[in-house]
Amino acid sequence: MGSKVVREQSDGRPKDGTGISEFHLERYRYILQQLGATNENVHRFLALYQTLATTIAAAALALFVGYRKWSIDPNVAKAGVIGLFVLLTVVAAFTALLIVVGVMTWIDYRREECELTTEMVGQNFRSPPRLRNFFRWYETYVLGFVLVSVSVMWMLAVTYVIPAIK
Repeated sequence: MGSKVVREQSDGRPKDGTGISEFHLERYRYILQQLGATNENVHRFLALYQTLATTIAAAALALFVGYRKWSIDPNVAKAGVIGLFVLLTVVAAFTALLIVVGVMTWIDYRREECELTTEMVGQNFRSPPRLRNFFRWYETYVLGFVLVSVSVMWMLAVTYVIPAIK
């Protein structure tokens, strides 16, 4: 089997009439790879948040349960619990920021993909992403989980844990 050698015109398009150059094909592969990477990153961010949130909440609970046995002043124990929940909030905010930046990156790559396919394949081959479809994106629900979980943990801490430290 011989390979077909396609000569490119001065504008970078092949002379065989396909309109797709090796550069365009490689760029398309790169865009698809980046889209996949941004999708995978959300799972990494969620795993990181879950791990850190569980550890920080467990530390706050351990402080609550053990402050008497460890002879820690109740005011110091309260401050420690509040400090741990502030740290939890910082972790949640950072996770939320990473998710939002990931969505913005994904949108940019999708738009670039749409422009490239319009140029190479034809009009309306791929529709650009629409922000109004945010309720279909799993990132929306991951972000919602992060925000709701940190809010619930704060509510439980303020309602039950901190008042019980005496």
